[in-house]
Parts: sequence; structure tokens; C-alpha cells
Amino acid sequence: MSISWWDPFQGLTSLQDQVNRLFENTVTRGRTGNSDLATWAPAVDIYETEQELVVKADLPEVDQKDIDIRVENNTLTIRGERHFQNEVSQDHYLRVERAYGTFTRSFSLPNTVNTEGIRAEYGNGVLTVHMAKREESKPKQIKISLSSNGKS
Repeated sequence: MSISWWDPFQGLTSLQDQVNRLFENTVTRGRTGNSDLATWAPAVDIYETEQELVVKADLPEVDQKDIDIRVENNTLTIRGERHFQNEVSQDHYLRVERAYGTFTRSFSLPNTVNTEGIRAEYGNGVLTVHMAKREESKPKQIKISLSSNGKS
């Protein structure tokens, strides 16, 4: 008999992703006849340092002018579009697995983010959004003074 640990939140992220995909697929299929080319959500990594929150999104072959980044009501929204390249006629493709079309990703931001201190960079198909933390939310080191006989 072996003991295995149960994580009650293990399936929560995958369930949320599945629900998001369900709604994205339904909305996108109504807009275009070719649903395979129109549905996609770029992969995103989010991490935190002592100074900032960072979002990295994979946006290969997306032109910088087709990317829109906004922050409203503590929500970061990244929108854009990857266009299908007509270098070859669609009739000559044997397989099309990469998704094309518009995308939207939204993320709730913690109150610790300074919305005035947001900057974005785009290079090699990766969008990186740096969001500075508010000064009051950054960790502070408190110095301890030595006292003699209980007095400072």
C-alpha cells in the first residue's frame, strides 16, 4: 500500500483552461467559415520577482503592429492577430496545424502592480510585459539596532 498526496486544486487550472477554450471556440467559429485557422490562444508564462510581475507570451509570426496591450480595472489584456500567409495556395497545403486569426488573453493583476510602471518588449516572437510593483508592496529590510542593558 502506498500513500499518495491529494491536491484539491490540481484540476482547477485545467478545468478553467477547458472552459475558456470552449467559449473561445464557440465565439470564433461564428465569425469565420474556417474555424481551424481562426482559433488560438498563445502560450503564456507569468512569474514574479521582488521588483516586478512579468508576463511572457509566445507570438510567433505576429507583427508588432497587430498586438494591443491594455490595462483596465486591474486586468491586463493582450489582443492580436496572426495572419495566414498566402505564400502557397491553400489548395496545396497537405496539413495546417498552426492556428491563425485573432486572440485575446486577459489576466487579473494584484493590487501590488503599479499600472504606471508597465513596459513591453517584443522580439524573436516573444512578447514580454514588465509590470513594476508599487513601492509599498516591495519587501523592506528592517535594521536592528543593538541595545545595552535593554535600552537603545
